[in-house]
Amino acid sequence: MKTKLDYPAQTLEEALTTLCKSPLLPFAVKFLESRAAEINRELQSVVLAEIPAFSQSHNPDVLPDLARHGPEHTNEILRLLSVGKLADFEFVREHVRRRAEHRFPLEATLHAYRCGHKIFLRWLRDAILAVAPDGDDREHLVAAVADFTIEYTYVISTVAAQAYVAQTRFLAEVAGDRRTELLNILLEGFDESDGRVAKILRNAGYLERRQSYCVALGRTVDASEMLNPARARRVAESIGETLQNSSARRVIDLRDNHVVMIFSHTQRASGWTAPNAKLANQLAAKLLLVGNAVLIGVSDDVPSTSQIPNAYRQAQTALDLADVTNRVIQYSCISVRRLMVHFAGEELKRVLPVWSKAFFLSDDKQNGALVKQFVLMPRRI
Repeated sequence: MKTKLDYPAQTLEEALTTLCKSPLLPFAVKFLESRAAEINRELQSVVLAEIPAFSQSHNPDVLPDLARHGPEHTNEILRLLSVGKLADFEFVREHVRRRAEHRFPLEATLHAYRCGHKIFLRWLRDAILAVAPDGDDREHLVAAVADFTIEYTYVISTVAAQAYVAQTRFLAEVAGDRRTELLNILLEGFDESDGRVAKILRNAGYLERRQSYCVALGRTVDASEMLNPARARRVAESIGETLQNSSARRVIDLRDNHVVMIFSHTQRASGWTAPNAKLANQLAAKLLLVGNAVLIGVSDDVPSTSQIPNAYRQAQTALDLADVTNRVIQYSCISVRRLMVHFAGEELKRVLPVWSKAFFLSDDKQNGALVKQFVLMPRRI
C-alpha cells in the first residue's frame, strides 16, 4: 500500500523514478558518498557567506543546528538515489520547528535551501560526468539530475514553510492562552496572598516591589467594527506597536469587544527616592499617537494587583466619555460634575433642560467660569 504524503510529491517522484532507471546511477552515488564530507563543508561555508542572518544570530543553537542540518540533506539525497523511495521529510519539519521557536526568519532557511540546490546540482552533475561516457545517455542523465534537484528543493521548501507556519500559529495560540489567563487573573482582582495566582503573577513580573498599575480600554469610534475579529485584532496590534518603546510592562488582549491593556511599572526605586511620574500620565501621552479612529479610556494609577478591577471600571467610565474631539481620556481628569451626570444616567438627563449639554461643554472649555457666574448671579424673587 502506497503511503500518502502531506507534501507535493508527484513531480519529485517522477524525477526520482526517471533518474533511478539509469544503470549508471549507483556509480554516481558511490562517487558522491566518497565526497560527502567535502559537500557538507561547502554547504556550511556557502550558507554562512551568503546569508548574514546565521552569523548575526545571538542564539547559540543556530550554528550547531545548521552544521547538523546540511549533512541531513546530503544523507537524504544519497538515500533517495540509492533506494528510490520518498520519505516524510520529518527531519526538515523538526529543524524548522526549532527555528520557529527561536523566531529565526523563515526566509533565511529557505535561502539556505536555495544555496543547497546549487551545490547539490553541481556535485550531482560532476558525479554523472565522472562515471558516464560521452553520448546521449549522459546528456539525458544530467537533465534528469537537474529536474531532481529542482523538485527536491521545491519539496523541502514547501515542507519547511508549512511546518514553520504551523509552529508559529501553535506558539501564538499558547502565548494567547497564557495572556488570556494572566488578563483574567488581573481583572478578577485576585490578591497576591493566593499562592497559585501569586506564582503566575510572579512569573509574569507582576509582583515586584513598589509597583503601580494602570488599565486602559480602547475601541474604534464605530463600535460595531470591533465585532469583526480581524479588525479588532489589527486595532490591538496597532496600539501595541505604538507602545513598543514604552518601558512599562504590559499585557494587551481583546475582551468583550474592547482592547484591554494592563500596565505596570516601578513607582520608585526605593523608599528614599522620589516617585516616578504617574503611569497613567505617561501612557495617555503615548496613546494619543494611536490613529484617529480609536477611542481610549485610561484609569488612574492603583498600588496593587487586587485594585486592578477598580482601575478597569475607571477605564470603562473614561472610555464612555471619550469622543472624536477628545479621543484619549484619563479618569483622573474627569470633573466631578461630569462623573455625576454620567453615573446618574438617564434619570438625571431627563430632568435637565435641552440646552444643558451645550452649556456644560462650554463651561468645561472655560474651566467652570460659566457655572461660577451662574451661581453668583442675583436671583429674582
